[in-house]
Amino acid sequence: MTQNQPVPASTPVDTTPRDDNPVTPRIRLSLVITIVGLIIFAIGAKPDWFDLDRRPVVGFVQIAVFLIGLAILCLGGYMGLLTLWWGRERTIISDIGARLVGTGYVFSVFAGLADIFGMGSQPAPQVPFFGPWQASGVLIGQGIIALGFLLLIPYHTQKIPSK
Repeated sequence: MTQNQPVPASTPVDTTPRDDNPVTPRIRLSLVITIVGLIIFAIGAKPDWFDLDRRPVVGFVQIAVFLIGLAILCLGGYMGLLTLWWGRERTIISDIGARLVGTGYVFSVFAGLADIFGMGSQPAPQVPFFGPWQASGVLIGQGIIALGFLLLIPYHTQKIPSK
């Protein structure tokens, strides 16, 4: 049996490990995109937090801004969760989750812009109004998005054997 010998002090030691993993930049990019989307979503949903609120009602521009922020948020989350599947075979459940993210976003857009599409509570000549029905529809869409993200998480996966 050999005992561990101390390393001489003059031996150079690599103190900054190299990160050659191709996954790391993708995860960082997805986090940046997600944070940007969250900020844009917050500006659209609660403009008074940023001293940008000038109207007593939620108008078309405000709805459009928070829906664009939600789209960017979904894109960043989707990129990040797909990156976690790097080198692994995706399951059917993860494919369903990916489709639920898109479906939830479409549901949120349609519910948020229902007055613009002529399906909301305000008739066409009146100013679009983001009422309780539209808010409920957007929340249901966000719930579908959250369910899709939960299904996209790789819980128990096997590495793909290299050929």
